[in-house]
Amino acid sequence: MLNCNNITKTFGEFKALDDVTVSMPEGKIFGLLGPNGAGKTTLIRIINRITIPTAGDVFLNGKRVDDDDVRAIGYLPEERGLFKKMKVGEQSIYLARLKGMSSAAATAELKKWFIRFGIQSWWDKKVEELSKGMAQKVQFITTVLHKPQLLILDEPFSGFDPVNAQMIRDEILRLRDEGTTIILSTHNMESVEELCDNIALINKSHLVITGETDAIRREYGSNQVEVLYRSGEPLATGASYSVFSDEELKGNRRAVLDINPGSGSREVLGELIGNVDIVSYRELIPRMNDIFIKLVTGK
Repeated sequence: MLNCNNITKTFGEFKALDDVTVSMPEGKIFGLLGPNGAGKTTLIRIINRITIPTAGDVFLNGKRVDDDDVRAIGYLPEERGLFKKMKVGEQSIYLARLKGMSSAAATAELKKWFIRFGIQSWWDKKVEELSKGMAQKVQFITTVLHKPQLLILDEPFSGFDPVNAQMIRDEILRLRDEGTTIILSTHNMESVEELCDNIALINKSHLVITGETDAIRREYGSNQVEVLYRSGEPLATGASYSVFSDEELKGNRRAVLDINPGSGSREVLGELIGNVDIVSYRELIPRMNDIFIKLVTGK
């Protein structure tokens, strides 16, 4: 749905993005990752036409993005901001009208969202009366109200307690299932694993890696499995595996095994079943947090 082709952006002598190319598939959640200052926000602002690239093009549904396409985009920036003296309902209608909705359509749609979030009583409250988390709920609603084709969320869970963070996660997944394409920029790697179908990692203005989340996690795996078993004796190396580590763990033993090339779980389990009482067996796939650290720091 969205293609960013060879995007470069310079500010004087500083190069914020250097020949970055990413493709974001339709109806998926795309994680845009990177450390602070990597260039993520610059790319988001280019997609939104807030700033123009020094070189490269952005295409939405095969067409070069122009100012009229911005109405098809919903953008929740990391820097939150609502007019504090305005009433919640009044401000929400105003923001919806900026996206092309009529006052009547905005009011009807807002009432549905306010009921879903349980905030009907906030309509006539001033924004300055709301807590940070309450205000962020309102801003999330105004971002998605006009049913954008493309939704860009920059740290959408920041400031939420676990209950409200889960509510926002559920809404993001529902919107994806209804066909919305979503860009999620976050430092929360657990959210990336839970939500993102695809990712791109930018570091020091360069694209480091992009692809399907599960495929990337497996690519950086080391073909290891974890076995919990009931036995007093450590495992010995077998024909299909070698023992990387073996230790006592809460009355059981926990072993990490390196699977030999050409072998698989069937062979490993076949050897183990005859020797130990297995409690659990699982493939060890690296977490996105570990992959992020490795790609950014080299460690």
